[in-house]
Amino acid sequence: MTASIDRIAQDDEAAILALNNEHAAELSWLEAERLSYLLGESFYARRIGDLEAFIMTFDQDANYDSPNFVWFRERYERFIYVDRVVVAAHARGRGHARRLYQDLFDHARRAGHALVTCEVNTDPPNPTSDAFHAALGFAEVGDAVIHGGKKAVRYYVRQIVA
Repeated sequence: MTASIDRIAQDDEAAILALNNEHAAELSWLEAERLSYLLGESFYARRIGDLEAFIMTFDQDANYDSPNFVWFRERYERFIYVDRVVVAAHARGRGHARRLYQDLFDHARRAGHALVTCEVNTDPPNPTSDAFHAALGFAEVGDAVIHGGKKAVRYYVRQIVA
């Protein structure tokens, strides 16, 4: 039986925060108040099952100061930005990230969007994420060094068709 994809509810926030912060090197550390704020700004925020995975995204109108989000806002008029997607260690290999992305693509298309964006770390490197995004049809469009040189990223976009 396939676990359902559901909206993130307020009751999920503590578990989302814990899972996020287990992967802070790949994502970024969040405090509870910041997570609540970001969820309120999100375009699409979903979880799978008993928090086996989650995704949080923003559209171009979000009030968000992430340097990666700002990079896309400076270059694209209309887009969906994937801020974070994570699969719990015990749930890897079940296709959860792919299911979340496919559901996001459908949701974005229905909302009239044609572009989904994201970034992947190059320092520290994340070759698994690079390969995953390439398999989903994302193409590299730029790169940056952020957070005072502590992190380097590669920027990706994927066109979605109506």
